[in-house]
Amino acid sequence: MSAKDCGNHGWKRKRLLKRLLSAFLVLVILVLFVILLVWLILRPTKPQFTLQDVTVYQFNLSSPNFLTSNIQVTVQSRNPNDKIGIYYDKLDIFATYRDQQITLPTLLLQTYEGHKDINVWSPFISGDSVPIAPYLAASLNQDQSSGYILIHIKVNGKLRWKVGTWVSGHYSINVNCPAFIRFGNPASGITVNTGIKYQLSQPCSTDV
Repeated sequence: MSAKDCGNHGWKRKRLLKRLLSAFLVLVILVLFVILLVWLILRPTKPQFTLQDVTVYQFNLSSPNFLTSNIQVTVQSRNPNDKIGIYYDKLDIFATYRDQQITLPTLLLQTYEGHKDINVWSPFISGDSVPIAPYLAASLNQDQSSGYILIHIKVNGKLRWKVGTWVSGHYSINVNCPAFIRFGNPASGITVNTGIKYQLSQPCSTDV
């Protein structure tokens, strides 16, 4: 085989590789365009969460800086989409005070939320002698003295979108529900067994 033939063969192979690469890039662009088009047509909206109520059974600060709490919360989620379903694969719920987590995370049941559907969870979240920073203990003492305490009920986890038979990959979801409670004032809530139930119907912020 002559050197000229070898040169032609190498040039043809390079041209074939360029064509294959171009075809692959066009295919990727088309797939991304279709996904974007479907996304724009369906206009997915993130789920809406509401903190319906909080029942406080225990919320005690002991010396030096330990907080023991036992709280039941009722959280509602609503899927506002009429063409998209939502799989909640893993959701943890817990409470925070001034950005410090004060209860252990509680795992919510996995569920599927269909078009315009609503789910309601009523888990217990608690913490036994959770150490908190000294400055937080001082703030908590002040809040308890005033009778008003702001805690946040948070839900973190993973969800997937479902359109027809297509199911997306996992997306992170972070929900933040402020709960402004009048501790120490039974008249502000409803006595339930050994706890006080506070009706809130508080909308939550949701990031997906």
